[in-house]
Amino acid sequence: MTTAEQPNDEESLPSSPTHGPYPTPRSLQGSPGPLPVGSLPTRFGSGRSLAAASSSSSVASSFWVGPTGRIMRRRVGKGWHVRPVTLGVGLLVGFFFLMNWWMLFRIQDSGPGRGRVLKYRLLSANSSHVHIPVLAFEFYVRINEERAEDGAGRIGKAGQREKATKNYICEAVGKGCSCAGREGNNGYMMVSANGGINQQRVAVCNAVAVARLLNATLVLPKFMYSSVWRDVSQFGDIYQEEHFINYLKPDIRIVKELPEELQSLDLEAIGSVVTDADVVKEAKPSFYLKHILPILHLNRVVHFVGFGNRLASDPIPYHLQFVPKVQEIGALLIRRIRQNATQFGTLDRHLVGPFAESKLKGKRYHAHKASTRYLALHLRFEIDMVAHSLCDFGGGEEERRELEAYREVHFPALMELKKTKKLPSPAALKSEGLCPLMPEETVLMLAALGFNRRTRIFLAGAHIYGGKSRMAALTTLFPNLVTKENLLSSSEIQPFMNFSSQLAALDFIGCTAADAFAMTDSGSQLSSLVSGFRVYYGGGKMPTIRPNKRRLADIFMKNNTIEWKVFETRVRKAIRQTKRVFSRPTGRSVYRYPRCDECMCNTDLSA
Repeated sequence: MTTAEQPNDEESLPSSPTHGPYPTPRSLQGSPGPLPVGSLPTRFGSGRSLAAASSSSSVASSFWVGPTGRIMRRRVGKGWHVRPVTLGVGLLVGFFFLMNWWMLFRIQDSGPGRGRVLKYRLLSANSSHVHIPVLAFEFYVRINEERAEDGAGRIGKAGQREKATKNYICEAVGKGCSCAGREGNNGYMMVSANGGINQQRVAVCNAVAVARLLNATLVLPKFMYSSVWRDVSQFGDIYQEEHFINYLKPDIRIVKELPEELQSLDLEAIGSVVTDADVVKEAKPSFYLKHILPILHLNRVVHFVGFGNRLASDPIPYHLQFVPKVQEIGALLIRRIRQNATQFGTLDRHLVGPFAESKLKGKRYHAHKASTRYLALHLRFEIDMVAHSLCDFGGGEEERRELEAYREVHFPALMELKKTKKLPSPAALKSEGLCPLMPEETVLMLAALGFNRRTRIFLAGAHIYGGKSRMAALTTLFPNLVTKENLLSSSEIQPFMNFSSQLAALDFIGCTAADAFAMTDSGSQLSSLVSGFRVYYGGGKMPTIRPNKRRLADIFMKNNTIEWKVFETRVRKAIRQTKRVFSRPTGRSVYRYPRCDECMCNTDLSA
């Protein structure tokens, strides 16, 4: 209701239970004595007394002087106290029967109009419903139209069943909630994303959302050089620029560079450079409207430097597709992990595009070779992770000096914090589950879960800290462990060498396409994106092992004093308690938890 529509008459405003024009049944029952007759207006606020609504003779009799009048007053008071109770009980019983009827109606209703309503159901461990992706806000209608034409999508328009996946339907009432496209009239927005490929991927998606929010023209994002990853790859080396621009054209305007009249500006001097120190982590949209939009209006350009995790609750990155060379080698990698199987998996089309089909080209007349199932393992145990954790990994004084020197170079802020404040000890960090799992601990976890020497494992990651000696336990127990380096020939992997972000893109494809995915650090951006992608597109059939490191730390500390059967049972229980995928908690990343009303809906496969 607007200000102009608000009534000025005091009697027409909603009133409180204490001072309102008509008391609630609870307030009437709580009255210790009879109320004055003239003080009880009707429930419609007419100003007449409740006693006057019955009969004038009753009112008169309630005020007779003497013993008779006293008795009559008690009867009248009792009657007005009993009636609300009876009415309340009747309403409660009626509501109960109404709810039962409504639930039975929803269960039994199987008419043609049933699919026209978007249904949200609570999750349960044994639910027969799976979550199906539905596009976030303004991309909804356009994606439905495009994917309905080629039959390759997972989301249908209202009243239309997809050909490719008949069981996966998501229909909505009326028109979609797509907003009109923005022309970028408020100025230009530049982004220089830091970190590795997965941090940069999130930053690009956040930039699209912020540009849409601010009605700004997005300049094609740049990637900052990282002293950790040492990769000079830019956006166009990893993702398809033209696809990115054209795909989002109905939503935001994207250009490859600033116009000439703005290129000569000193952005830092005019106050248009915004660093991560200026923007809080996971900032709300209101922050950008309040603080960034005025900069756009004043200077016509704003430049975000870093932009790591600077927006909360973002859309899933549909608009990013790997360049053909990454897709082609990614498809080759998947095929070799599966030992040259001719069948492609559930997520292959989403990862490698047309190259998923090309694997079958020329082999259709042969019987399909059975696909080898494999486990993908992201062993996040590179030196940057090890050094930043401040944990002890059993390497003694030599390890401590090496990691301390690495922190001095790459994490000066952490070293300054270490000098000025008392930080938790390595033992305390370990007991709280804040240390990454070592390869030796990962071996014990996988063995306790039932994986054995015959299990084929694809290992993702760069240079594991400690080298071959640290990996000895893993390679000995799991001899079928493979990496992209030993699956691809030197000529095939050579174009990606010295480009860690492009190599990480191959790891992303290999992990996401796996039959099962296990991570050792749930805080890793790669693990978050892979697990979220598998939930979003996997139809509830792509399991992810997400260990509870705090529980495992307690188990590992006692592994010398317990039998293997007890150890195995405790590890499986710890994993079982953390493997279920629930709706996205408030404030958590939508990339890791895409199961939310904004991105996915429920459908019944038995319907």
